Amino acid sequence: MTPSQFRAWAVQQALPLWAGNGFDSGRDLFHERLHFNGQPITLPALRLMVQARQIATYSRAALREDYAAGEQALRCLHTVEQRYHRADGALGWVFSLAQDGQPADCRRDLYAHAFILFAYAWAYRLSGDAGLRKRAWESSVELRDIFHAPNGGFLDAAPPYDTIRRQNPHMHLLEAYLALFDATEEEIYLDFATELVELGISRFIEPNTSLLLEDFDSDWKPVEPFGHNRAEPGHLFEWSWLLQEYLRLNTGSKKEKNIRHLAQTLHQTALVHTKGCIPPVIRDGISENGTVTGAHTRVWPQTEFMRSLALTVPRQQLASNAVIASVLDNFSTHYIPASLHGGWIDRLSADNTSKMDHMPASSLYHIYGAVCELSP
Repeated sequence: MTPSQFRAWAVQQALPLWAGNGFDSGRDLFHERLHFNGQPITLPALRLMVQARQIATYSRAALREDYAAGEQALRCLHTVEQRYHRADGALGWVFSLAQDGQPADCRRDLYAHAFILFAYAWAYRLSGDAGLRKRAWESSVELRDIFHAPNGGFLDAAPPYDTIRRQNPHMHLLEAYLALFDATEEEIYLDFATELVELGISRFIEPNTSLLLEDFDSDWKPVEPFGHNRAEPGHLFEWSWLLQEYLRLNTGSKKEKNIRHLAQTLHQTALVHTKGCIPPVIRDGISENGTVTGAHTRVWPQTEFMRSLALTVPRQQLASNAVIASVLDNFSTHYIPASLHGGWIDRLSADNTSKMDHMPASSLYHIYGAVCELSP
């Protein structure tokens, strides 16, 4: 499969499927799951994170003229603002919404708040609506108030449900800040992004192994003794791409050389742990000593590898690069088989058999992100 064929699959099959069967036009909200036959699955609650990811994806697709569902995305955002924001009378966004339109889970979740900022960034770029820009800023202020924490970074949730500090929501908040800066050119978002880049470099990456660790205590120390901490290769690729995106937007950074070297190191470190698979297949989890702790695979680490890989190849060579072609061939065979007509198998066992009985909407954000990087 070539990058252009991958884009054609997304434009002609995936985006129409998830804007059609994947959208509840009666409520102007996206479904979270589809059966493998493409029919929607009704769930007790719909998470803010999924709505935000779909809004961002379809706004971006409309901007690129890949698929004209921008108005649908903006309509969904309007509904999300009405239903999720301060739905219980408190600052911030509720985690999920019940079928009756009332809050199902009122906790404040940093991961979900990061994605609503990401959605605002792409929706504003699409619409130019100054109201969206204003509300994005108001939500970013709320986020910093709600999740404020000592020792840098933020709490994962408010109120906290455990004492662990996780890199993952911080990574997506960095992504949101970069998208907001790209959309608005407001320097404050680049300043916020710089804070998170510095936090990631100083706290998340284990210097002896160059592995990005997942879980930390309240002082940003790994929760387990050395050799027993969790790492996800997909997140190394994701951070590699984000660091390079940060440098693209922060031209003239005094730390450009070090950050670029770190981005390359994260990419190469993740590749070391593919265990000699050709083409590379990105496993779910490893420990600091390189032991595979999650031999199964998911869609998103493969697409994050694609995004990071695309930055290692000159733009004019993307279509002809043999490694990219082999990775896409493997992806099209195992994760997006033709029989699913725009859908995907989100999780595979080590022998490439499906471990799922449905298709989650949340994967589209990752898949389309790879499409955009491979077909700029």
